[in-house]
Amino acid sequence: MAGASLLMLLDDIAAILDDVAAMSKIAARKTAGVLGDDLALNAQQVSGVASERELPVVWAVAKGSFMNKLILVPAALLISAFIPWAITPLLMFGGLFLCFEGFEKIHHSYVHRKDKKDDISEQEFIEKSQQDIDDFEKKKIKGAIRTDFVLSAEIIAISLGVVAESSLLSQFLTLSVIAIIMTVGVYGLVAGIVKIDDLGLYLTQRKGEGTLVAMWHKLGFWLLASAPYLMKGLTIVGTIAMFMVGGGILTHGIHAISAQITVIATMVSDINYIGGLLGVLTPSILNAVFGVIAGAIALSLINLLSKIRS
Repeated sequence: MAGASLLMLLDDIAAILDDVAAMSKIAARKTAGVLGDDLALNAQQVSGVASERELPVVWAVAKGSFMNKLILVPAALLISAFIPWAITPLLMFGGLFLCFEGFEKIHHSYVHRKDKKDDISEQEFIEKSQQDIDDFEKKKIKGAIRTDFVLSAEIIAISLGVVAESSLLSQFLTLSVIAIIMTVGVYGLVAGIVKIDDLGLYLTQRKGEGTLVAMWHKLGFWLLASAPYLMKGLTIVGTIAMFMVGGGILTHGIHAISAQITVIATMVSDINYIGGLLGVLTPSILNAVFGVIAGAIALSLINLLSKIRS
């Protein structure tokens, strides 16, 4: 009897693990788009840090991301079990926060564009005193962890939708697997991106002769030359991703707007020749536009409230 009970228990465990593996694959596919945005956002969030401090900063943000998910996974299960109606409003609040942060970056850049006193580059800033460097890093880390919290919440919410009909144990295991894989994947890639210039420098300093060494040298010089443009590009892509993700969360929460976007995308898809491509891009473009508008309104309201309070 004991042996039969043990075999039944092992069979149940194997069945649960099979279900978790299958649901994790589905959830990973559904969250792949958010993963790309998460990567772009976090790579640009840690840009501007001194070369020798890049990996420690990425590691600090990764630890913050694990803490975010340590809070979000049980919170999502509790909300889903007791107040499922609160998931959408909470996600929309997070989406609005992303739009606000993105528009605040654009507004700050525009306001201080001609202000020579305030217009200092990040590199000039980090060359100041050690206290300034520490403050700069702390600000970068806190900003990245805040952004990660919103994106992690969306990843957890999407994954929760996949496992909504499963048992509580399967839900918990699936969300935990997704949380770990996404965090390790994103911050492993971020660490690789921010160290591209160091890889380029290493390749240019390789000793020896021959065609292979010359190829390594050329690749190294190309990486060194392209690294600044890559980081600048990630800053732009990361800001756009803020509006796309934040605007997408907001529009999905407002049925009328989401339906209208679907109608417009369908109409665009019917256009000959390039309609198919435009049809795919239209929802993202409209979500980004809505995100810009929402961010502008949020920033205006916060500035107005600040003036009233002061």
